[in-house]
Amino acid sequence: MWKNYHIIETQDELKKVLAESGPNARIIAGGTDLMVEIRNGKWNTLETIIDISRMAESSEIFQDTEGRIHLGCLTTHNDVIASPLLRDNAFPLYQACWHVATPQIRNTATVAGNLVTASPANDTICPLMALDAELLLSSEQGERLVKMSDFYLGVRKTVLRTDEFLKEIIFPAIGANQRGNFKKSGLRRAQVIATLNATVILEMLGKTVQNAKITLGSVAPTIIHAPEAEALLVGKQLDLSIIQEAAKLAEKAAKPISDIRASEAYRSHMVEVLVENALIEIAAGIVENIPDKPAVLSTRKSLPEHPAAGWTGLLVQTEINGENYDFEAWSEARTLLDFIREKVGLTGTKSGCEEGECGACTLFLDDKAVLSCLTPWQRAHNAKIKTVEGVAVGEKLHPVQQAFIDHGAVQCGYCTPGFIMSSVKLLEEHAQPSEEVIKQALSGNLCRCTGYYKIVEAVEDAAEKMVR
Repeated sequence: MWKNYHIIETQDELKKVLAESGPNARIIAGGTDLMVEIRNGKWNTLETIIDISRMAESSEIFQDTEGRIHLGCLTTHNDVIASPLLRDNAFPLYQACWHVATPQIRNTATVAGNLVTASPANDTICPLMALDAELLLSSEQGERLVKMSDFYLGVRKTVLRTDEFLKEIIFPAIGANQRGNFKKSGLRRAQVIATLNATVILEMLGKTVQNAKITLGSVAPTIIHAPEAEALLVGKQLDLSIIQEAAKLAEKAAKPISDIRASEAYRSHMVEVLVENALIEIAAGIVENIPDKPAVLSTRKSLPEHPAAGWTGLLVQTEINGENYDFEAWSEARTLLDFIREKVGLTGTKSGCEEGECGACTLFLDDKAVLSCLTPWQRAHNAKIKTVEGVAVGEKLHPVQQAFIDHGAVQCGYCTPGFIMSSVKLLEEHAQPSEEVIKQALSGNLCRCTGYYKIVEAVEDAAEKMVR
């Protein structure tokens, strides 16, 4: 676990700390990968955590005068999903972010973090590679622009130096004559690492393909293209025979392995299936049905101000359930879940998997539903936190809490606080969500007793009563 913890507020400060910290330091933004790796003992030599989550200048999403789209290094997956610009101009990336994990994880996990982790199974690398993205790397020595195709050296290996950080992701917007599609194969609908994924982007002139990009993930040490399939499509119309031939050529480009998630044979077969399906949908004009206003379990209107200048780490000042607290800081490297339960004494937030898989530890951090087991406890400093103890109004239960009782939406009850928190935030965000939106919003919370039906009924009932 870490010994030193820096809260960074500006990019200049980040560059300075990186230059001084050396190889035994790690940047943390969302923490959804790093915190699990730390818990599992991967970083035994780790000395310093550099927390950039308050670096407000780094969350922008914008399009420049040349039509290129820029994502700041703190752009989360839910920021992508909430962006009309990206839905209209980078739909394969939008799809990939939609299929990453769960709403709570998407609220904190950054696209930049997904890229830097450099796993070939990471979903956003595949569409960004197809979009010919470039990465702006920054340090005290200056900045350099690196093509994504040159960024990766192997599994979890990149050209990023220890004194650099990924400042921006830059790529051209998809044009009016282009069509794109992202496909993912996983063992379940949510909270799943891809067994493989694929992206197809075609430039069309009428019904004829002028240019083709096909990228494949989790079938080689890095994301790869399928060059023979791309070449075949150019100058052709998308009839079924051409689509099937291209899909077979894409399968030949893959060099998969067998691991815990899938066998080599399965991955090889599924490359053909995913590419064929992606091309068929493009040819038919079928677009994945993602809600116009998907639930992101966040009601944050703007970036919160978290002044931390001069913080010594000796005192934590925080607001929890509407009350202000001062705590003597811990010397241990622990999580926000530990802090809330052990330091504050609020035990409603439950410790389940402690790997971001179950949602039992969900709470609100600055109006976002997050997983406290994947959040360093130092994030409590100058933050606004709400736990399940804070959703009731005095002695009166929140309508969601009452509905869970009325509908018998509990059995063992261990997962219930997490479900309550996700449901409350959902109804703050969507007054009358559809059944499908409710299920999507609760996809980050697992229950092994109720079968979920009563939980969905309870949320529907609470929604009805809250709008009366």
